Amino acid sequence: MTLLNVERIKLFSTRSPYWCLAAIAAAALGFATLFGLVENGQAALPYIFLRGVGLGMSIYMVLAALAVTTEYRFGTIRNTFLGVPRRPRVLLAKTVLLALIGGVVGLLAALASFFLAKALAQDPPVRLELATWDEWRQVVGYGAIFAIAAVIAVSVGTIVRQSAGAIAILLLWPLIIESLFSLIPTVGEKVGPWLPFAASDKIVAPTTGIANLFQPGGGPDALQGLLVFAGTAVGLWLIALLLLQKRDA
Repeated sequence: MTLLNVERIKLFSTRSPYWCLAAIAAAALGFATLFGLVENGQAALPYIFLRGVGLGMSIYMVLAALAVTTEYRFGTIRNTFLGVPRRPRVLLAKTVLLALIGGVVGLLAALASFFLAKALAQDPPVRLELATWDEWRQVVGYGAIFAIAAVIAVSVGTIVRQSAGAIAILLLWPLIIESLFSLIPTVGEKVGPWLPFAASDKIVAPTTGIANLFQPGGGPDALQGLLVFAGTAVGLWLIALLLLQKRDA
């Protein structure tokens, strides 16, 4: 717990976390407001207006990566390792802290967006209620996605150790790399839905209704998508741990 508190103090001793959290709130609530108001909310489908929360996940990954790379940039990681010689404990503390914060941020952002869109939409195409498991999953699933994405971001930050490189990888991976891979004939359409970030989208994707038009056919279901995304995070974290112990600070 002491190491977690130390990491928490280090994380919030700069302005960047506050700016990132504000940007996440703006993205999430902005999308909810937009789709809740346009044409009396006729496009207010949870899968669509919660895209703003998905955008917030990218912002949170940047925050999580910077929590690692800025220590390498300013050399404070050496002091951290002098105070805690067992490097796995340091990496574990950073990962747990950012995953916990990410889970809370993702959950709160999704719930706030959902209820904001519900309050604004006068004529939504589907009932905006949280009555069934499928309806809850589309909202609370963002908590799990944020937490796992934080593990991936910490791992990439530890592996790369440079802010620009880590941020570029985390932003280009879901937006460019996976999208381009899915365009490969034959292989892309079969493998593409199983790539980590594409699979993570299945965690919050509806299984019935109009929003299915926005989901490609095939690929994993919600549970399989969660396992693929979590498995990727665990694999990257183990690689990061191995490199952390082998390389100089």
